[in-house]
Amino acid sequence: MDQVLLIRIRHKEKPNKILISGLDAVELPAQLRGIFIKNKATLVAQGYTREEGIDYDDVVAPIAKIETIRLFLAFSSFKRFKVYQMDVKSAFLYGKIDEEVYVYQPQDLKILNFLTEVIDKTLFIRRDKKEVLLVQIYVDDIIFGSTKDDMCKEFEELMHKKLKMSSMGELTFFLGLHVKQKEDGIFINQSKYVKDMLNKFGYVDAKLANTPMETHKQLTTDVEGEDVDVHHYRSMIGSLMYLTASRPDIMFAVCVCARFQVRPKDSHFQAVKRIFRYVKGQPRLGLWYPHKSSFDLLAYTDSDYGGANLDKK
Repeated sequence: MDQVLLIRIRHKEKPNKILISGLDAVELPAQLRGIFIKNKATLVAQGYTREEGIDYDDVVAPIAKIETIRLFLAFSSFKRFKVYQMDVKSAFLYGKIDEEVYVYQPQDLKILNFLTEVIDKTLFIRRDKKEVLLVQIYVDDIIFGSTKDDMCKEFEELMHKKLKMSSMGELTFFLGLHVKQKEDGIFINQSKYVKDMLNKFGYVDAKLANTPMETHKQLTTDVEGEDVDVHHYRSMIGSLMYLTASRPDIMFAVCVCARFQVRPKDSHFQAVKRIFRYVKGQPRLGLWYPHKSSFDLLAYTDSDYGGANLDKK
């Protein structure tokens, strides 16, 4: 997604021209001349053709994946550099647009001139010999870090000059993740998100569970079981799925319960409740990335075809 949001201001002295993000006045098409409202703000967004009934009312912006954030922090711990955060000084106004809008990205906002390599739509890398600068963008928030302090300072000065961004110092909280940058590594958890989630679904006073799921009882489709509110069930599953970003201990249990989102039964609902009760008793568990750990990717699997009673896969 390459959307850019900015403000266009009608030129005060030249009604037939507009100012775009500090560039020289740009000539307006003939059909737009004579239409002049002083300091009128116009939405400019580089994007897609939308289809009414599907994504017509959606608000679109570049969104960083939580997995990318985790990889970013793991790499920064491995390379032993600090991660910093910046914030855009801007305000967004949402309203209905009845006219067709034509948009483009101004040349002076092309960060790619400075960040030369793009890994995904929101993660950028700049290399200078053996040194590297990482930049992660989430809508109007930016986190960044580098193996060389001068590269961090250069990037911070550039963002402040070009986009009027303000520095927020070392990264401590981002996308619901608590980040503790210690001398021997980086620790992340989602304790605040856990608290909010328990409040949202009413499990603040629930009894605790020692494990996220029963060890000797498998979930089945339970065709004869009592139906439960499918929307409530899916909302609980969605909240738990986001929590798995820092909680691999509940990953298996959540994914098992997620299989029954089409026709959830009471037995499935009770299994989800158990996960909530387990999380309540362990709200501060998270991921620890020590400096001394290797950056090799390791994966494990324990496939049990016979025990997969739903589809034997």
